[in-house]
Amino acid sequence: MHQAAFHTKLFTEVFVTLLVIMDPVGTVPLFLALTSGRTRKVRNRQAWQAVLVAVLVIAAFALFGQQILRYLGISVPALQGAGGLLLILVALELLTGKQTRDAEVPDVNVAFVPLGTPLLAGPGAIVATIVFVRRAHGGGDAWAIAAGIVAVHVVLYLTLRFSGVILRVIRDAGVSLITRISGLLLSAIAVQLVADSAIAFARTV
Repeated sequence: MHQAAFHTKLFTEVFVTLLVIMDPVGTVPLFLALTSGRTRKVRNRQAWQAVLVAVLVIAAFALFGQQILRYLGISVPALQGAGGLLLILVALELLTGKQTRDAEVPDVNVAFVPLGTPLLAGPGAIVATIVFVRRAHGGGDAWAIAAGIVAVHVVLYLTLRFSGVILRVIRDAGVSLITRISGLLLSAIAVQLVADSAIAFARTV
């Protein structure tokens, strides 16, 4: 019965980690740039399409990521270490404001690429999801992880859906500030992943 109980702490950890990695507010300027020149109706449609692509990619790795690891012979500590190093790079980009900006391709639906993936469902979010799933024990943990993933994507959709309003309220300076704070939090998460990986490797020696 204990394992079947909803794990609130795990839900919060999944939600906060993925929210910081996927950086909804920091995506607003990019979303507006990639959808510039489109009607409000088209922009709204591309908002939910981008989020749908992202959640499908994350769900696929949540369901089959462990099988991929077993097939490749990769251990969880190795994945944690690699994920931590990867997140450090992402955090540095957020802190320095040097995120990659993909040019708009006129005849391509930007909701799929680059918005849905790799900007929203990027390597960092995928690695974090696989690590969380590996830590799950019982149905309660599984539901907590699933709820965390869904909650993050709901926030992503609302952020993109009302991106124009958000940008008018917080302006460029506000987006820059929130992006820097997200980078700081993400760097702490990355260091913790690397530390957990080192401890796990040390215990196997």
